[in-house]
Amino acid sequence: MPRKDAMRGAIAALDSAQPRYCQVKQYVLNLIRAGHLTPGQRVPSENELADSLNVSRMTANRALKELADEDFLVRVAGVGTFVAEPRPHSHVLMVRNIADEIHARGHVHTSKVITLEEVAADAMVAKRLDIQSGEKLFHSLILHLESGKPVQLEERYVIPRVAPGYVQADFTKITPNAYLTQLVPVYSSEHVIRAVQPSAKVSRLLRMEENEPCLVIRRRTWTNGRPVGLAELSHPGYSYELIGTVSE
Repeated sequence: MPRKDAMRGAIAALDSAQPRYCQVKQYVLNLIRAGHLTPGQRVPSENELADSLNVSRMTANRALKELADEDFLVRVAGVGTFVAEPRPHSHVLMVRNIADEIHARGHVHTSKVITLEEVAADAMVAKRLDIQSGEKLFHSLILHLESGKPVQLEERYVIPRVAPGYVQADFTKITPNAYLTQLVPVYSSEHVIRAVQPSAKVSRLLRMEENEPCLVIRRRTWTNGRPVGLAELSHPGYSYELIGTVSE
C-alpha cells in the first residue's frame, strides 16, 4: 500500500465533476504516475478503495476492471490486483534504434541473427527499391529480444553500395539500424502499418499465441532522393503498441 500522504495527494487531484468510477480510476493512475505504485506492486483492493474514496464496492470493481482492460493493471483471481509492466512501444513516426528504446525502458536488449546473406532482388522488392529484378541485395532477418522476451522480428533489404560490409557485420553487438546510420544519413522515410496474421515461422520466432495478430511496420528509406533500404518490423500484436505524436 502507498503511504497515507501519497494517498491524500492522489485524492486531492481528483476531478469531482467526473463520474465516481472515473474518479477511482484517476486515483489509481495518479498513484502509478507519481511512482507511489510501481510495476508488480499490489494496488488497493476494492474494499480499501471503497473506504478511502467513499464509493461503493461495485464502483471500485468497475474502475479496476476497466484499468485492467486498458492494460494498466493485472488482476489475479484470489491473489489481488497489481500494476502491470508497461508495454513495449515504438514511435511510429520516427526511425529509431530498437536497442535504444529497450535500454530507455531500463531493460536489456539482445538479438539473434536468423539470416544474413546476399540475395537476388525479386520483382516486388526491386520495384520498391527502384532497381532491376535480379540485382544483388543484402538481406537480414534479426530477432530482437527485451530482457529475453522476443519483441521484434526485423527483416531488411539493403542496397550493397550503401553498406558494402553489411553481411560481415556482427548484428549481435550492433543493430542494423545503428550500423546503417553510421554509414549513411536517412533524409526521408515511409511507414506503412498493418495488422496481419503471421506466418508459422514469424509466430514461432516471436513466441506468439495461437491466432494472435501481428503488428507490422513496413519501412522504406531514402538518401539523396533514392531508396536505399526496406525493412519489415513484426511485433506480437497483444503485447506491443505504437505511439505517434503530431504537433501543430
